[in-house]
Amino acid sequence: MIMKQSNQSRHDLGREAFISKVWEWKGEYGNRITTQLRRLGSSVDWSRERFTMDDMCSKAVVEAFNQFHEKGLLYRAERLGNWSCALKSAISDIEVDYIDLEGRTFLEVKTHKGNPNDGKGRYEFGVLTSFAYPVEDSEEKLIVATTRLETMLGDTAVAIHPEDARYKHLHGKFVIHPFNGRRIPIICDATLVDMTFGTGAVKITPAHDPNDYECGKRHNLEFITVLTPEGAINHNGAPFEGIMRYDARIAVEEALKEKGLYVGKEPNKMRLGLCSRSGDILEPMITPQWYVNCDSMAKRATDAVRNGELKILPVEHEKTWFQWLDNIRDWCVSRQLWWGHQIPAYFATKKGEEGVLKTDMANNDRWVVARSEEEAYEKAEKLLACSRDEIILERDEDVLDTWFSSGLFPFSVMGWPDNTDDFKAFYPTSLLETGLDILFFWVARMVMMGLQLTDTLPFHTVYLHAMVRDKDGRKMSKSLGNVIDPLEVIDGCTLATLLKKLDEGNLPPKEVARAKKDQETDFPDGIPECGSDALRFGLLAYTVQGRDVNLDMKRVVGYRLFCNKLWNATRFALQFVSDFQPTANILDELMGSGKMAIRDKFMISRLMACSEVVNDCFTNYKFGDAQMEAYSYWMNDVCDVFLELIKPVVYDKSDENKDSRWAAQATLWIAIEAGLRILHPMMPFVTEELWQRLPGRGTLGESEPQTIMLAAYPQCNAALRNTESEESMEVTMKIIRACRSLRQQYNIANKVLTHFFVKIASGSPEASAIAQTDDIKTLGKASTVDINPAEDTIPKSVGIVVVDESTTVLMDIKGLVDYAAEIKKLEKQLSKTTAPLQQLETKISAPGYDENVSDEVKATNNERLEALKKKAADINEAIANFNNLAELESS
Repeated sequence: MIMKQSNQSRHDLGREAFISKVWEWKGEYGNRITTQLRRLGSSVDWSRERFTMDDMCSKAVVEAFNQFHEKGLLYRAERLGNWSCALKSAISDIEVDYIDLEGRTFLEVKTHKGNPNDGKGRYEFGVLTSFAYPVEDSEEKLIVATTRLETMLGDTAVAIHPEDARYKHLHGKFVIHPFNGRRIPIICDATLVDMTFGTGAVKITPAHDPNDYECGKRHNLEFITVLTPEGAINHNGAPFEGIMRYDARIAVEEALKEKGLYVGKEPNKMRLGLCSRSGDILEPMITPQWYVNCDSMAKRATDAVRNGELKILPVEHEKTWFQWLDNIRDWCVSRQLWWGHQIPAYFATKKGEEGVLKTDMANNDRWVVARSEEEAYEKAEKLLACSRDEIILERDEDVLDTWFSSGLFPFSVMGWPDNTDDFKAFYPTSLLETGLDILFFWVARMVMMGLQLTDTLPFHTVYLHAMVRDKDGRKMSKSLGNVIDPLEVIDGCTLATLLKKLDEGNLPPKEVARAKKDQETDFPDGIPECGSDALRFGLLAYTVQGRDVNLDMKRVVGYRLFCNKLWNATRFALQFVSDFQPTANILDELMGSGKMAIRDKFMISRLMACSEVVNDCFTNYKFGDAQMEAYSYWMNDVCDVFLELIKPVVYDKSDENKDSRWAAQATLWIAIEAGLRILHPMMPFVTEELWQRLPGRGTLGESEPQTIMLAAYPQCNAALRNTESEESMEVTMKIIRACRSLRQQYNIANKVLTHFFVKIASGSPEASAIAQTDDIKTLGKASTVDINPAEDTIPKSVGIVVVDESTTVLMDIKGLVDYAAEIKKLEKQLSKTTAPLQQLETKISAPGYDENVSDEVKATNNERLEALKKKAADINEAIANFNNLAELESS
């Protein structure tokens, strides 16, 4: 951002000015995440907010670094590691993203000005370039190949297989470097060389390749670094010094051609490592860094999972845990950056001492690790055997990997290393909930460091949520410009605002243009206002899918509509209980009243069932299933069934209906009040608002909570489950659905009540239908419902729906249907169906169709043909039915 706004790098600003700028940014934008969390409804103790750079956490970082060093786990060494030329820093192995190239590929390189040989300034990758090394004192040339031609400037050997007969005569010989005349030994290495691949000769660059690095150590080769921290060729790569690495690749190729040593190149599959933060193509580089030996800590972390002390959920992620930790490498914890915890290590020299350089590993023992500068001086006095006034201390400029301080978080925020009251009260914690993408970055580090530094697991359960991606499945990242701020979903956001945010961001112009195009496609009208509850509920719904959440705003908007439904249904229901006074023991009073109808027992039973399922889902971290169950309870049981069934009961205020009305009101109040509590963890805002509006609020005694947040969560009382009422309601709803289907089939107006006849098996199905006849009349919009009437009482002009093998519903349609009008409508539909049907039949029967049309198109055409035939048959059947009914009615 500083570069974009003022065209200055951090090095232009200087360390102090840069850090000051970062703190300014922290002051202005640092509360953005906590604002998002507050708006999303996170209920936490905000007075305990911690930042890993604050004094408490910083003290823990220094202590941890010192303890690791004192126990021999932390050390400084010069090794080959991942180097980001964009960051000018080392990064750890797990901060590397990879892309696979199938062959010759041109890529943009942000740190370069651009390839003049490519119209878009891109550089060539995915090719294997062959060139020849002249053999010393010979006309012979030894051909080698590489995917990184510029690294030949640092070659210090050519390896052959000791048993390769082609090169037996070259054992112990040398080749000559074409640009600097360096004598390069020909070595024999059976470990590295596959004599069946390529020419069987391999160039060795120990300072810039992991395999060559190991080979260099085996043969005691010279390690020549040819790149600067910025990625330009250094003095070891003369005459190409100062040229950026991929420009040097082009220049070296041209120079080899001029010398007649260039052989050619061919496409080659390869994998490129990218810096996960900058997107820069990484370089293997030898640099001095601080490392932590994680072997013993990793074993304790895997043992904890294997013996059940630590649970990782979902359990399939245990495999990843073991894969990483069983194969752990020493952790490079130093970064050549300025923002972060500066490493508490000091390079000690005596005044006037010359030639003692901190970059020289021969002086590695001059590094003093200490908890303070005062302690560093004390240690340096002993190390150098001199007084303080003779000592010069230079603190390491590097900072620690951000995951070092993050790994201490469970106990550093409690005041560790001090044995504070908070540490004694709250550590260890119980549950960590985080994203699966940082299982190793963060979770493993917390477990390892917690076990090492406190001898205690920092938590006993890890729940890993899915990754939130865009609707196309792409990871949300700043580099793609597809990150959605939750506040943009909660409050809504115009397209213009989304595009403006891209302009103000840190993306290069080309990527801004690409991101804008994507935003215009995905959100042509902006993001509609959805509210926190809909966003929370929508994200929960996605958790049933598994690893990733492909976030589609349309689905979140759908849950906004559910919020509206919940609001409107509850407000509508409140009118039914406006004259109802609940008590603190209303559920017990209702169940013991003897006034409940089957529909009331059904509703209480469904409430208990929902409570049981949701509690079980929460206990087992099945949040998506909990969301589905709560949604079904409200949409199906409360809104679609119970609310509709009790309308005539509540509207009837006669003395004869007083008990039934009270039971319906009490059941409704309980169903809504407990239903809101069930939903509250998922939708905190709307449920609080509606809960506060329920009648009786503030009159239910001293134990009544002031907020739904403090109310007990609903639990299932198994004694209140009533399977008979649920089975009865299932039979009743089948009949009601058949009634509705018949009314729709014959286009009966809502205000017209119809006469139904129900043929149903004797026993409990018949008993259920008889007991709930009034409910069938209410939801089926019936004037009369006859259960198992005599056959001679059923008119001939009836519509029929066969529900199942034991149930058939008939509707008297005499005088209710204009048969001529209905037949005319159907004939119009038939004509619209017949034309495309005939066209498709003609196409399929045309000469050459079978030979010239693909199987895929044939299958599509056949599927459409069958659908059109069925539609035409259904319409013809309906016309025949109406004709038959018209004749019956007129006879």
